[in-house]
Order: sequence, then C-alpha cells, then structure tokens
Amino acid sequence: NSEDVRCKCICPPYKDHSGHIYNKNVSQKDCDCLHVVEPMPVPGPDVEAYCLRCECKYEERSSVTIKVSSVILLA
Repeated sequence: NSEDVRCKCICPPYKDHSGHIYNKNVSQKDCDCLHVVEPMPVPGPDVEAYCLRCECKYEERSSVTIKVSSVILLA
C-alpha cells in the first residue's frame, strides 16, 4: 500500500525562508531533499546549502496492524 510508506523531510529555517516539513510517497532510495522538497523554496545556487540542513527519514507502517490493534483495544 503506497500510503504505508513515506519520506519525511524536516527543513529548518534558512535565510528568509521559514522552516517546513515535507512528506512524499517515494521509494527508500529516493528519500532525500532533492526528491521530496517540492517546490524548492530557494533558488538554484542555494539548493545544496538548503538541502544539507534538511533531515529526511524513510518511514514505513502497517495500516492493517494499526486497524486490527484499534479493533482489539475498542472491543
């Protein structure tokens, strides 16, 4: 299920741009600032410096397990 995986990038404030959290459904190998941060908030020369400040993590979850656990807890 594509909703069970995502890449989450947390980018702190940079120059006159405020911090932002980006989420995107991408493969683990594409979990980086260049593939997830869209639209890029900084112009070309600042992209590398901006991306070095971002922390990107690949996250997986099992929505089926979450739903089953919820039903058991509510029963």
